[in-house]
Amino acid sequence: MRASVFVGTSLDGFMARRDGALDFLPPGGGEPHGYEEFMATVDALVIGRNTYEIVLAFDPWPYGDKPVVVLSTHDLAPAPQGAVVSHMSGEPAAIVAQLAARGIGHIYVDGGITIQRFLRAGLIQRLIVTRVPVLIGDGIPLFGALPQDIALKHIATHQYKSGLVQSEYEIIVAATTRA
Repeated sequence: MRASVFVGTSLDGFMARRDGALDFLPPGGGEPHGYEEFMATVDALVIGRNTYEIVLAFDPWPYGDKPVVVLSTHDLAPAPQGAVVSHMSGEPAAIVAQLAARGIGHIYVDGGITIQRFLRAGLIQRLIVTRVPVLIGDGIPLFGALPQDIALKHIATHQYKSGLVQSEYEIIVAATTRA
């Protein structure tokens, strides 16, 4: 199974404000920057409960009829009509194994804690990070502490008229463990 991240951040590396607000991101994602093309390659999404609760307020539901797996040990708020939402919990490797057994070949991993957990477990193969030209100073970081370095191969960087800068990377291998 392949797992990818497609995320927008402030220039200083925050995915959202501390309260989860995304008000610094361009409305509607701003100008086209490959999201629709990326989503066409995705079989399912794996997101955390906090991300799910934020996305519930979006109108319309941003994932259409793509299956969305919400990771949580708590009950979930009801999904919008037409949304395909399921609930799972557990370690990232077990979740990936269960999804692969269902025939899912490519997952889109989203949400700060979820991305960090899947990265630490070595389960992400591709990162697409779009930086928004704004500094917000504090918030939920895209990347957290890692037990070891993660080597990346730069694939491409694109600059957009609005100032968005998007970089794509492949994860090579985990490098040396820090002492």
